[in-house]
Amino acid sequence: MKKILLQKILTVSFVLLSCGIIQSADGENPLPVTLRSSYMNLSLFDAQSMPHVYMRKDDKWGFYGHSTIAHRYEEKSVKGGKVIVDHSTGLMWIQSGSRDYMRWASAKDWIEKLNYRKYAGYNDWRLPTLEEAITLLEPERKSNGLYIDPLFNDEQWGIWSGDIYGQGGAWSVYFSLGNARWNVKNRYVRPVRSLN
Repeated sequence: MKKILLQKILTVSFVLLSCGIIQSADGENPLPVTLRSSYMNLSLFDAQSMPHVYMRKDDKWGFYGHSTIAHRYEEKSVKGGKVIVDHSTGLMWIQSGSRDYMRWASAKDWIEKLNYRKYAGYNDWRLPTLEEAITLLEPERKSNGLYIDPLFNDEQWGIWSGDIYGQGGAWSVYFSLGNARWNVKNRYVRPVRSLN
C-alpha cells in the first residue's frame, strides 16, 4: 500500500514539475522551469520525447503539439529594444525578430550582427534550442491567427532553432501550424537569451 501511495505522489510531483506550477518556498511565484540551452543533434525520437510538450500528432519530419508550461510573460522596452521576459522559463525573447526569411547559416550570421549592435543592451542573444522554441507554442490559435501569444510579433510565423537533425537538417518551429519540423529551407529568426 505504501509503495502504491509513493508511486502516486511521485507521479503527481512529476506532472506538477513538468507543467511548471510548483510554488517556490515562499509561496509567491512558481519556480522557473529549467530548459536545455545548449545545442544538440536531435533525432526525431529525441524531439518527440521532449519534456514540457504535449504532442497532438507526429509526422515524418517532426510533430504537432504545444507547450505545457504556464507562462508568465512580461513585455518590456529595454534600451530601445522590445523584449518579452518569460518568468516561467527565465528566458528573454526579442518581441519580433528578423524581417527576412533566411537559411539556417544566415540566421547565425544575423544573430552575430545583432550581438555586435547590443540589441536592448545585450550581446548574448542566440538561436533558441528546439526545447526553448517549442515553449512558445500555444495549444490553440490566438487572436493573431498563430499558435503563439499575441504579445509576440506575428510576422515571424516560423523560426529557426539552433538544434540540428542528422547531417543536413536544422529544427524549426511553425507558429502558423503549431508544429516543429526539421525538413525546411528558410525561416525567420527570433533570438533568445537566458536571464541567468
